[in-house]
Amino acid sequence: MSYAEAPLLRNEFVELQPLAPAHRADLAGAVGDLWRTWYTPIPSPEAMAAEIDSRLAKQARGEIAAWAIVDAATGRAVGMTTYLNLDPDNRRLEIGSTWLGRAAQGTAVNPAAKLLLLERAFDKLGCIAVEFRTHWHNHQSRAAVARLGAKQDGVLRNHKVFENGTVRDTVVFSILDSEWPTVRVGLVERLAAKTRAAS
Repeated sequence: MSYAEAPLLRNEFVELQPLAPAHRADLAGAVGDLWRTWYTPIPSPEAMAAEIDSRLAKQARGEIAAWAIVDAATGRAVGMTTYLNLDPDNRRLEIGSTWLGRAAQGTAVNPAAKLLLLERAFDKLGCIAVEFRTHWHNHQSRAAVARLGAKQDGVLRNHKVFENGTVRDTVVFSILDSEWPTVRVGLVERLAAKTRAAS
């Protein structure tokens, strides 16, 4: 089983569909003004087709696995996510290059998608660690990763130079295989709570 495969993954809240050009219109509509965010690269509506092509080319080279995040309630793609920094020899990968449209933020979509990605990584691919990386200034993302149950490993100072000339300090988090059972229960309980709140 290849780390660079992107099979269909689904639960009652979300489908992770293999990213395809057919997702362009939904994603261009979902992204809104997020692409203006200075501390993380998110494609604009006009650049969405090129971003999809770029991710699919990287996947064809075995560098990433790319999905569209589809809200099960609407059947529409509301974001993108990938496995990247694939390291099967050391049984590690990163979940990243993720964005979610504003309408889907704060809903069950993100924890449900992360549950699917983590289940595949730990239960199917046999990973011993799954990593998350985010910009020091992306406080929303850092808080969301911490809510998953990931632990902060450290900060890579002056890690990346962005096109706008700013330099990113990268905050690195991870979940270990020994932590996965507890993280899974936490995610399942979060989703159950959202279901109860909606009923």
